[in-house]
Amino acid sequence: MSYYPQDRQQQRRQRRRSIFSGMKLRLLIGGAIVLFSLFRFYSKGQPNPITGKTQRVDMTIDQEIRMGLQSAPSMGHPSRDPRGTSHVRQVGLELVNSLEQALYARNPPVNNPYDFGFHLLADNRTVNAFALPGGQVFITEALYNKLENEDQLAGVLGHEIGHVIERHGSERMAKGSFIQGLVGAAGVVGGGTSSASAASYVGNMMQMKYGRGDELESDEWGVKLMLLAGYNADELLGVMDILEKSSGGGGGPEFMSTHPRPANRKAYIEEILAKIPPEFRKGIGQNPRRNNRTGQQRGLDFDPNPNLDLD
Repeated sequence: MSYYPQDRQQQRRQRRRSIFSGMKLRLLIGGAIVLFSLFRFYSKGQPNPITGKTQRVDMTIDQEIRMGLQSAPSMGHPSRDPRGTSHVRQVGLELVNSLEQALYARNPPVNNPYDFGFHLLADNRTVNAFALPGGQVFITEALYNKLENEDQLAGVLGHEIGHVIERHGSERMAKGSFIQGLVGAAGVVGGGTSSASAASYVGNMMQMKYGRGDELESDEWGVKLMLLAGYNADELLGVMDILEKSSGGGGGPEFMSTHPRPANRKAYIEEILAKIPPEFRKGIGQNPRRNNRTGQQRGLDFDPNPNLDLD
């Protein structure tokens, strides 16, 4: 081994060139991954048949329906309460029927492309409701038994219908694939596990943000569907109180959660309700089974699109 100063300088130059070449190669590979992820994500645009907006989604609606129907049996044991099961199905179908009537009244008419089904699960511990892509909606006995009236049930189911209409599940799958591509690119460029871990953390935070936005968007759908079906939309605020009590009001910072806190969702719902004339807040739709209608509001111009103002 040589100890001449010029040999040491040459070795240092070779190490610098090697490091630079490695970094250049990682940048090229990382850039290629980013470009591929961007191309793949933005080539997934599909128009939403109900809202009309273009969405980046991983599946067609027919694929969502098939996946939802195939997955439904594994979501939990069906409730043995025939009355509750029938009640959940009845209210859910009333909401869907009112939505379909509003869609058919559009010019041109729009068909509901989803295959909705409503299920009561035999889970008396977990306060929860959720929807699968394509239209299968579930509520647990634990939440169902805490609800104080039928309007609140309509609010819960209307919220879940909103997730289906907005195709949130398929959107999140597409966004998840895109973010994982960016995380992979950051790991390659960083060249170490710490870089990959930091990128993965940021990616998870971005996914949580999308989840909170989905919940607020579905709350707006819950209000609109309640109104269309003749339910008192004010009762959705009571659902938020129930969820707040069930959660104990605890938890970490909201930005670390996939769901906004019920109290914050309640404030958002109040903003929506404030745009609705008081005479319409108890329901504008025709629901022969109920007595809380405000009168004959046939022909009222109400487009069930959460992107429209309620003014």
